[in-house]
Amino acid sequence: MILIVNRHFLSGRFKGISLWPFVILENAHLKKDKYFINHEKIHLRQQIEMGVIFFYIWYALEFFVRYIDCRDAMLAYKNISFEREAYRREVNLKYLKKRPFWAFLKFL
Repeated sequence: MILIVNRHFLSGRFKGISLWPFVILENAHLKKDKYFINHEKIHLRQQIEMGVIFFYIWYALEFFVRYIDCRDAMLAYKNISFEREAYRREVNLKYLKKRPFWAFLKFL
């Protein structure tokens, strides 16, 4: 994981983004937020196990399907299976040590 701080890269709606092997952060203080970093590490694991390109394709397709269903971009984003897994497991700092392969499927 390579942490980069660049507040201009993000739209202002998000504090960070994982683009394997990088995690781009809006502010340097986020490096110390253990739950936020764990959330992003979960995304990096998802990207590795799916293959990076396939992860992004799946992510985009799932976003569009969920957006068509609810017509709300933020709600669609929050309901993507990858995000649901990361948000629900970010406070468990030991999660990645015992996380099953393709665990995001439980959140579809």
